[in-house]
Amino acid sequence: MLEQTRYEAALDASLTINYTLSTSAATGRFLTELANRRIVASRCADCERTLVPAQQHCPRCGREVAELLELAGTGTITAVTRRNGIVLALIRLDGADVDLLHRIVAGEPASGARVRPVWADEARGSILDLAGFELAPEAELGETRPLGEPEGEVIAERPYGIDLKYRHAYGTFYGRLFDEMRETRRIVGVRCPSCQSVLVPPRPVCEACFVPTAQFEDVSDVGSLRAFSVIHLAFEGQVREPPYVYAEIALGGASTRLIHVLGGFDVDRAAELLRPGMTVRAVWLPDSHTGTLADIDYFEPVFDA
Repeated sequence: MLEQTRYEAALDASLTINYTLSTSAATGRFLTELANRRIVASRCADCERTLVPAQQHCPRCGREVAELLELAGTGTITAVTRRNGIVLALIRLDGADVDLLHRIVAGEPASGARVRPVWADEARGSILDLAGFELAPEAELGETRPLGEPEGEVIAERPYGIDLKYRHAYGTFYGRLFDEMRETRRIVGVRCPSCQSVLVPPRPVCEACFVPTAQFEDVSDVGSLRAFSVIHLAFEGQVREPPYVYAEIALGGASTRLIHVLGGFDVDRAAELLRPGMTVRAVWLPDSHTGTLADIDYFEPVFDA
Protein backbone atom coordinates (compact mmCIF):
# COMPACT_ATOMS: atom_id res chain seq x y z
CA MET A 1 0.00 0.00 0.00
CA LEU A 2 1.05 3.60 -0.53
CA GLU A 3 2.10 5.82 2.30
CA GLN A 4 -0.55 8.39 3.20
CA THR A 5 1.31 11.30 1.66
CA ARG A 6 -1.49 13.56 0.44
CA TYR A 7 -3.00 14.71 3.71
CA GLU A 8 -2.36 18.32 2.78
CA ALA A 9 -2.86 17.96 -0.98
CA ALA A 10 -5.59 19.99 -2.62
CA LEU A 11 -7.28 20.54 -5.96
CA ASP A 12 -7.39 24.06 -7.39
CA ALA A 13 -10.80 24.48 -8.98
CA SER A 14 -13.26 27.13 -10.11
CA LEU A 15 -17.02 27.43 -10.28
CA THR A 16 -18.65 29.78 -12.78
CA ILE A 17 -22.42 30.26 -12.86
CA ASN A 18 -24.22 32.81 -15.03
CA TYR A 19 -27.87 33.63 -14.53
CA THR A 20 -30.47 36.42 -14.67
CA LEU A 21 -31.48 38.14 -11.43
CA SER A 22 -35.07 39.41 -11.13
CA THR A 23 -34.96 42.62 -9.13
CA SER A 24 -38.59 43.06 -7.87
CA ALA A 25 -40.34 46.41 -8.29
CA ALA A 26 -38.77 47.99 -5.21
CA THR A 27 -35.17 46.88 -5.80
CA GLY A 28 -35.53 47.66 -9.51
CA ARG A 29 -36.54 51.20 -8.58
CA PHE A 30 -33.57 51.44 -6.21
CA LEU A 31 -31.15 50.46 -9.00
CA THR A 32 -32.85 52.72 -11.54
CA GLU A 33 -32.75 55.80 -9.35
CA LEU A 34 -29.04 55.43 -8.59
CA ALA A 35 -28.46 56.66 -12.15
CA ASN A 36 -30.36 59.82 -11.12
CA ARG A 37 -28.21 60.09 -7.97
CA ARG A 38 -31.04 59.22 -5.67
CA ILE A 39 -30.99 56.59 -2.89
CA VAL A 40 -34.36 54.84 -2.56
CA ALA A 41 -35.63 53.19 0.61
CA SER A 42 -38.88 51.37 1.38
CA ARG A 43 -41.10 51.93 4.42
CA CYS A 44 -42.94 49.12 6.22
CA ALA A 45 -46.14 50.53 7.71
CA ASP A 46 -46.56 47.66 10.18
CA CYS A 47 -43.00 47.61 11.57
CA GLU A 48 -42.55 51.36 11.06
CA ARG A 49 -39.06 50.75 9.68
CA THR A 50 -37.34 52.34 6.70
CA LEU A 51 -35.23 49.84 4.75
CA VAL A 52 -32.34 50.53 2.38
CA PRO A 53 -31.82 49.27 -0.27
CA ALA A 54 -35.54 49.34 -0.99
CA GLN A 55 -37.11 45.90 -0.60
CA GLN A 56 -40.36 44.47 -1.93
CA HIS A 57 -41.23 42.73 1.34
CA CYS A 58 -40.33 43.56 4.91
CA PRO A 59 -37.82 40.94 6.16
CA ARG A 60 -39.25 41.20 9.69
CA CYS A 61 -43.02 40.81 9.16
CA GLY A 62 -43.20 39.67 5.52
CA ARG A 63 -45.68 42.38 4.50
CA GLU A 64 -45.35 43.79 0.98
CA VAL A 65 -43.94 47.30 1.13
CA ALA A 66 -45.76 49.89 -0.95
CA GLU A 67 -44.23 53.22 0.13
CA LEU A 68 -40.92 54.28 -1.39
CA LEU A 69 -38.85 57.15 -0.02
CA GLU A 70 -35.83 59.14 -1.17
CA LEU A 71 -33.02 59.47 1.37
CA ALA A 72 -30.62 62.39 1.40
CA GLY A 73 -27.60 60.08 1.22
CA THR A 74 -25.76 61.38 4.26
CA GLY A 75 -25.24 59.06 7.19
CA THR A 76 -23.09 57.77 10.04
CA ILE A 77 -20.61 54.89 10.05
CA THR A 78 -21.50 52.17 12.54
CA ALA A 79 -18.71 49.65 11.76
CA VAL A 80 -15.62 49.42 9.54
CA THR A 81 -13.48 46.61 8.14
CA ARG A 82 -10.58 46.44 5.69
CA ARG A 83 -9.62 43.70 3.27
CA ASN A 84 -7.13 43.68 0.37
CA GLY A 85 -6.94 47.45 0.37
CA ILE A 86 -10.73 47.92 0.25
CA VAL A 87 -12.49 49.68 3.13
CA LEU A 88 -16.04 48.49 3.79
CA ALA A 89 -18.40 50.09 6.26
CA LEU A 90 -21.88 49.69 7.65
CA ILE A 91 -23.56 53.05 7.21
CA ARG A 92 -26.77 54.15 8.90
CA LEU A 93 -28.15 56.61 6.36
CA ASP A 94 -30.15 59.46 7.77
CA GLY A 95 -33.80 58.40 7.96
CA ALA A 96 -33.05 54.65 7.67
CA ASP A 97 -33.55 52.00 10.37
CA VAL A 98 -31.05 49.48 8.96
CA ASP A 99 -27.41 49.77 7.88
CA LEU A 100 -26.20 49.86 4.27
CA LEU A 101 -22.97 48.01 3.47
CA HIS A 102 -20.76 49.94 1.05
CA ARG A 103 -17.24 51.18 0.36
CA ILE A 104 -15.45 54.15 1.87
CA VAL A 105 -13.56 55.70 -1.03
CA ALA A 106 -12.10 58.80 0.64
CA GLY A 107 -10.99 59.66 4.14
CA GLU A 108 -9.93 57.64 7.17
CA PRO A 109 -13.16 56.12 8.53
CA ALA A 110 -14.11 55.31 12.09
CA SER A 111 -17.32 54.40 13.86
CA GLY A 112 -19.41 57.50 14.42
CA ALA A 113 -17.94 59.44 11.49
CA ARG A 114 -20.30 61.27 9.15
CA VAL A 115 -20.27 60.45 5.42
CA ARG A 116 -21.85 61.55 2.16
CA PRO A 117 -22.28 59.71 -1.17
CA VAL A 118 -19.76 59.67 -4.02
CA TRP A 119 -21.36 58.96 -7.39
CA ALA A 120 -19.86 57.13 -10.37
CA ASP A 121 -19.10 59.19 -13.47
CA GLU A 122 -21.10 56.78 -15.64
CA ALA A 123 -24.24 54.91 -14.59
CA ARG A 124 -24.41 51.18 -15.41
CA GLY A 125 -27.53 50.10 -13.55
CA SER A 126 -25.81 48.54 -10.56
CA ILE A 127 -25.11 49.30 -6.91
CA LEU A 128 -21.74 50.71 -8.04
CA ASP A 129 -23.54 53.65 -9.66
CA LEU A 130 -23.15 54.76 -6.06
CA ALA A 131 -19.36 54.52 -6.10
CA GLY A 132 -19.13 54.71 -2.30
CA PHE A 133 -18.97 57.22 0.50
CA GLU A 134 -16.49 59.82 1.67
CA LEU A 135 -16.00 61.39 5.06
CA ALA A 136 -18.00 64.58 5.59
CA PRO A 137 -17.62 65.81 9.19
CA GLU A 138 -19.71 68.89 8.43
CA ALA A 139 -22.66 66.95 6.93
CA GLU A 140 -25.94 67.91 8.57
CA LEU A 141 -28.78 65.46 9.18
CA GLY A 142 -30.39 64.71 5.80
CA GLU A 143 -34.12 64.85 5.15
CA THR A 144 -36.31 62.02 3.87
CA ARG A 145 -38.98 62.78 1.31
CA PRO A 146 -41.58 60.85 -0.74
CA LEU A 147 -40.38 59.47 -4.04
CA GLY A 148 -42.06 60.69 -7.19
CA GLU A 149 -42.82 58.77 -10.37
CA PRO A 150 -39.89 57.03 -12.09
CA GLU A 151 -38.01 58.87 -14.80
CA GLY A 152 -37.72 56.16 -17.41
CA GLU A 153 -38.07 52.38 -17.42
CA VAL A 154 -37.48 50.63 -14.11
CA ILE A 155 -34.79 47.91 -14.16
CA ALA A 156 -36.65 44.58 -13.94
CA GLU A 157 -33.76 42.15 -14.25
CA ARG A 158 -29.99 42.10 -14.34
CA PRO A 159 -27.49 39.62 -15.76
CA TYR A 160 -25.58 38.17 -12.83
CA GLY A 161 -22.95 35.61 -12.18
CA ILE A 162 -20.57 33.91 -9.80
CA ASP A 163 -16.92 33.23 -10.58
CA LEU A 164 -15.58 31.39 -7.57
CA LYS A 165 -12.03 30.09 -7.37
CA TYR A 166 -11.30 27.76 -4.49
CA ARG A 167 -8.97 25.05 -3.22
CA HIS A 168 -10.47 21.70 -2.22
CA ALA A 169 -8.28 20.03 0.43
CA TYR A 170 -8.41 16.25 0.06
CA GLY A 171 -7.67 15.28 3.63
CA THR A 172 -6.47 11.89 4.84
CA PHE A 173 -9.18 9.65 3.44
CA TYR A 174 -9.82 11.15 0.01
CA GLY A 175 -6.07 11.71 -0.29
CA ARG A 176 -5.46 7.97 0.14
CA LEU A 177 -8.16 7.10 -2.39
CA PHE A 178 -6.76 9.50 -4.98
CA ASP A 179 -3.17 8.39 -4.33
CA GLU A 180 -4.12 4.80 -5.10
CA MET A 181 -6.06 5.75 -8.21
CA ARG A 182 -3.21 7.83 -9.55
CA GLU A 183 -0.33 5.50 -8.76
CA THR A 184 -1.72 1.95 -8.74
CA ARG A 185 -5.06 2.13 -10.58
CA ARG A 186 -6.76 0.71 -7.48
CA ILE A 187 -9.87 1.87 -5.64
CA VAL A 188 -9.80 1.74 -1.85
CA GLY A 189 -12.48 2.01 0.79
CA VAL A 190 -12.36 2.04 4.56
CA ARG A 191 -13.96 -0.49 6.91
CA CYS A 192 -16.18 0.41 9.84
CA PRO A 193 -15.01 -1.57 12.90
CA SER A 194 -18.57 -1.74 14.24
CA CYS A 195 -20.85 -2.76 11.35
CA GLN A 196 -17.99 -4.01 9.12
CA SER A 197 -19.26 -1.98 6.17
CA VAL A 198 -16.66 -0.94 3.59
CA LEU A 199 -17.26 2.70 2.68
CA VAL A 200 -16.39 4.10 -0.74
CA PRO A 201 -15.30 6.84 -1.02
CA PRO A 202 -13.48 6.37 2.30
CA ARG A 203 -14.50 8.68 5.14
CA PRO A 204 -13.36 9.23 8.72
CA VAL A 205 -16.65 8.29 10.42
CA CYS A 206 -19.26 5.65 9.60
CA GLU A 207 -22.53 7.46 9.01
CA ALA A 208 -24.53 4.45 10.27
CA CYS A 209 -22.61 3.72 13.50
CA PHE A 210 -20.99 7.13 14.13
CA VAL A 211 -17.68 5.49 15.04
CA PRO A 212 -14.24 6.36 13.61
CA THR A 213 -12.98 4.27 10.71
CA ALA A 214 -9.36 3.34 10.16
CA GLN A 215 -8.67 0.19 8.10
CA PHE A 216 -8.25 0.78 4.35
CA GLU A 217 -9.22 -2.06 2.03
CA ASP A 218 -9.12 -2.61 -1.71
CA VAL A 219 -12.40 -2.90 -3.57
CA SER A 220 -12.98 -4.03 -7.12
CA ASP A 221 -13.31 -1.69 -10.10
CA VAL A 222 -16.10 -4.01 -11.25
CA GLY A 223 -19.52 -3.72 -9.66
CA SER A 224 -23.26 -3.79 -10.16
CA LEU A 225 -25.51 -1.05 -11.45
CA ARG A 226 -28.07 0.01 -8.84
CA ALA A 227 -29.71 3.07 -10.43
CA PHE A 228 -29.15 5.48 -13.33
CA SER A 229 -30.38 8.71 -14.90
CA VAL A 230 -30.00 9.93 -18.47
CA ILE A 231 -28.95 13.60 -18.51
CA HIS A 232 -30.32 15.46 -21.53
CA LEU A 233 -30.26 19.07 -20.31
CA ALA A 234 -27.20 21.31 -20.44
CA PHE A 235 -26.38 23.33 -17.33
CA GLU A 236 -23.54 25.41 -15.92
CA GLY A 237 -20.57 23.41 -14.68
CA GLN A 238 -21.06 20.30 -16.81
CA VAL A 239 -17.88 18.50 -17.80
CA ARG A 240 -19.58 16.24 -20.36
CA GLU A 241 -21.75 17.04 -23.33
CA PRO A 242 -25.34 15.75 -22.97
CA PRO A 243 -26.72 13.22 -23.35
CA TYR A 244 -24.85 11.01 -20.87
CA VAL A 245 -25.75 8.61 -18.07
CA TYR A 246 -25.09 9.12 -14.37
CA ALA A 247 -25.26 5.96 -12.29
CA GLU A 248 -25.06 4.61 -8.75
CA ILE A 249 -22.62 1.69 -8.72
CA ALA A 250 -21.98 -0.82 -5.94
CA LEU A 251 -18.37 -1.89 -6.44
CA GLY A 252 -17.37 -5.42 -5.50
CA GLY A 253 -16.38 -5.45 -1.83
CA ALA A 254 -18.01 -2.09 -1.07
CA SER A 255 -21.10 -1.52 1.05
CA THR A 256 -21.90 1.91 -0.37
CA ARG A 257 -22.56 3.27 -3.83
CA LEU A 258 -20.21 5.27 -6.03
CA ILE A 259 -21.68 7.82 -8.44
CA HIS A 260 -20.00 7.90 -11.84
CA VAL A 261 -20.77 7.97 -15.56
CA LEU A 262 -21.76 5.01 -17.74
CA GLY A 263 -20.44 4.76 -21.30
CA GLY A 264 -19.45 2.45 -24.11
CA PHE A 265 -22.98 2.03 -25.51
CA ASP A 266 -25.68 3.99 -27.35
CA VAL A 267 -26.99 6.44 -24.76
CA ASP A 268 -30.21 6.89 -26.75
CA ARG A 269 -30.97 3.21 -25.96
CA ALA A 270 -30.15 3.51 -22.26
CA ALA A 271 -33.69 2.78 -21.08
CA GLU A 272 -33.76 -0.32 -23.28
CA LEU A 273 -30.27 -1.65 -22.52
CA LEU A 274 -29.65 -0.86 -18.87
CA ARG A 275 -31.08 -2.77 -15.93
CA PRO A 276 -30.38 -2.49 -12.19
CA GLY A 277 -28.21 -5.39 -11.07
CA MET A 278 -26.21 -5.70 -14.29
CA THR A 279 -22.42 -5.77 -14.13
CA VAL A 280 -20.37 -2.68 -14.95
CA ARG A 281 -16.59 -2.28 -15.05
CA ALA A 282 -14.28 0.72 -14.94
CA VAL A 283 -12.63 1.97 -18.11
CA TRP A 284 -9.48 3.77 -17.00
CA LEU A 285 -7.96 6.57 -19.04
CA PRO A 286 -4.50 5.22 -20.00
CA ASP A 287 -2.74 8.59 -20.04
CA SER A 288 -4.56 10.31 -17.16
CA HIS A 289 -2.98 10.29 -13.71
CA THR A 290 -4.75 13.20 -12.04
CA GLY A 291 -5.44 11.34 -8.82
CA THR A 292 -9.20 11.98 -9.01
CA LEU A 293 -12.28 10.03 -10.05
CA ALA A 294 -11.72 11.52 -13.53
CA ASP A 295 -8.96 8.94 -14.05
CA ILE A 296 -11.86 6.56 -14.73
CA ASP A 297 -13.36 7.69 -18.02
CA TYR A 298 -16.58 5.79 -17.42
CA PHE A 299 -18.03 2.47 -16.29
CA GLU A 300 -18.96 0.14 -19.12
CA PRO A 301 -21.98 -2.17 -18.83
CA VAL A 302 -21.33 -5.88 -19.44
CA PHE A 303 -24.14 -7.06 -21.67
CA ASP A 304 -25.17 -10.73 -21.84
CA ALA A 305 -24.09 -12.43 -25.03
